[in-house]
Amino acid sequence: MANLLFEDIFQIIGIDADGKKFDKVSRIEARSEQFDMYMKLDVNTEVYPMHAGEKFAMVLAPTLSLDGTNDNGLYSNQAGRKSLADKFEYVMHGKLYKIAEERVSSPNVKVELYVSFGGLLMMLRGDPSTAINFQLDQRLFLLMRKVA
Repeated sequence: MANLLFEDIFQIIGIDADGKKFDKVSRIEARSEQFDMYMKLDVNTEVYPMHAGEKFAMVLAPTLSLDGTNDNGLYSNQAGRKSLADKFEYVMHGKLYKIAEERVSSPNVKVELYVSFGGLLMMLRGDPSTAINFQLDQRLFLLMRKVA
């Protein structure tokens, strides 16, 4: 099975809180159910419409290969070959460019992961234990599908 670095169900708690900056892109804010993670994510809502209150499954993986084999960094034709992407509705590929710690209150330290998907950005904040499998400059696939 594919090597998943992170997986959880998120609920959208806000869209474009700072105002709409681009016609085809919205910045969603969401909170996860299992790991209590907070996320800001730019989504091409012309292709994949999203609305406040909706829930979606989100996965971060280093490869789309079902057996977990790393890809070589080059796009290859996926026609006729099953991949992790077949199980999702929206997929982006990007690079982890920053890992930071944030002190929310005295004993609580949160980690923030920043990923760029060709200009669309993600910030994922939560418990530092969720970040142990991530490395700076790591290539990642973000996969999403709506859930009921």
